[in-house]
Amino acid sequence: MTRRTDWPGSECDTSSAAGDAENRNGREGRESSGGPASSRAEPGPPRTPEEQARAICLRLLTGNPRTRKQLGDALRQRGIPEAAAEEVLSRFEDVGLIDDAAFADAWVESRHRGRGLARRALARELRTKGVDSGLIEVAVGRLDADQEESTARELVDRKLRTTRGLDREKRLRRLAGMLARKGYPEGLALRVVRRALEEEGEDPELLEQHLPDD
Repeated sequence: MTRRTDWPGSECDTSSAAGDAENRNGREGRESSGGPASSRAEPGPPRTPEEQARAICLRLLTGNPRTRKQLGDALRQRGIPEAAAEEVLSRFEDVGLIDDAAFADAWVESRHRGRGLARRALARELRTKGVDSGLIEVAVGRLDADQEESTARELVDRKLRTTRGLDREKRLRRLAGMLARKGYPEGLALRVVRRALEEEGEDPELLEQHLPDD
């Protein structure tokens, strides 16, 4: 393999560079006379829409998994005809390169573990990515109620310290609001927050005054 110190310009490469120049001159002469090198320089035929679609999908899938809808939208934006796009997308599904069910399962696992999102928020995100409602139901159903509540409590415990010094109502509202933004139902959010504050020493009766009426 050529080392940087052997690139043209160094003393040891002078004769090699001269030989390369002669070879280039010879090639240029053959190209100008219509020799074989001339045909190699001509551009090849344009790729078919299916070939373009395959290249686009493979490039997008190299970075991250994608749903069929995401890839279909990308092909449409790049002007790929619908028939060609559908043919390529169906073929990719047949060989397992597109798998919306696996995508949904991995999304739920990653976003619940990494961001603490609840089933409601996860389902909303998967809908925006074009995952079928049946597949969404199966994927989010893997999170049972106990696991969801345990994650909610972990989120509250991490946030609890930052709310110290606020009055009771603000703490309750801020912590419950944090859980609501992550998709937790109001009843679950309030129950988890109330338990955490009681364990910290808050008076249960005083907390009750700030809870919404059923």
